Amino acid sequence: MRDVKPLLLKSDFPQIRRGRLSTLQMNLGYLCNLSCTHCHVNAGPNRTELMTRETMKTALQFADKYQLEYLDLTGGSPEMNPEFRWLVQEARKQGLHVMDRCNPTILVEPGFEDTAEFLAEQRVEVIASLPCYMEDNVDAQRGKGVFTASIKALKKLNALGYGQANSHLTLNLVFNPQGMSLPAPQLQLEESYRHFLGEHFDLHFNQLFTITNMPIQRFGAVLLAKGQFDDYMNLLKQSYQAENLAQVMCKSLLSVDWQGYVYDCDFNQMLGMPLTGETTHLSQLLEQMPEAMSISVADHCYGCTAGQGSSCTGVLTN
Repeated sequence: MRDVKPLLLKSDFPQIRRGRLSTLQMNLGYLCNLSCTHCHVNAGPNRTELMTRETMKTALQFADKYQLEYLDLTGGSPEMNPEFRWLVQEARKQGLHVMDRCNPTILVEPGFEDTAEFLAEQRVEVIASLPCYMEDNVDAQRGKGVFTASIKALKKLNALGYGQANSHLTLNLVFNPQGMSLPAPQLQLEESYRHFLGEHFDLHFNQLFTITNMPIQRFGAVLLAKGQFDDYMNLLKQSYQAENLAQVMCKSLLSVDWQGYVYDCDFNQMLGMPLTGETTHLSQLLEQMPEAMSISVADHCYGCTAGQGSSCTGVLTN
């Protein structure tokens, strides 16, 4: 796979600094039961990188020391890490709000059938990837049969109370566009999702998050192979909105890889751009947290600031 990093580093993206830290995003490993074309992690069934319990303990200590509010679990499929349940239970005991960035098909895979019940029991917020509400589009991005399996899993979550009024079990869906385009307006697309999924499957959810595809890892390599990388970068740059800078997620978030090394965001992690430009382990930050840290930027940052903006919780401006 061709490395896109050298194409991104020479950048004129504005310099930004971190504000108050509220969220620790933990990549529990690159193991996943799917290999999606838009995946910026290059996750898949043959990946072996998995976070250990010791690293998780360090993360919980960090969250406690700096009084964080949110633990954002991602992967791969975070549920496939053998220590996933231990981590969730310990985090909930600390009073952390836990978010699981869930590929919903994992909830109906052999060996994981009771995962949905576990998530409900722990009151974990589920952020489920469903890159379109049309079967053909989902299967084109994620593999044949993924849409049907996803619907089955989401209905299972609904049956447990997720996405239902007054249940306090939050189910949010995630949309990724196909190919080299920006997402449609989030509120408009959310209404289309809600209407179609409700009418055809009696499915309910709380919010839809639209996320711009990042030109890195697998998606970046696809763009390069098709000769579309420069065109996509031009689209992102031409769509840049300066007002989005105030709300980019890296201002309140730190990203931790499966080995415990720290980055400004998940995208920087995948590009190997460490926090403050130097390799930093989470255990070092237990001793001292730099004040007002400068955030490492490159051309992929235009993906977060293009159009309506993009973050792990959807758009930045409506």
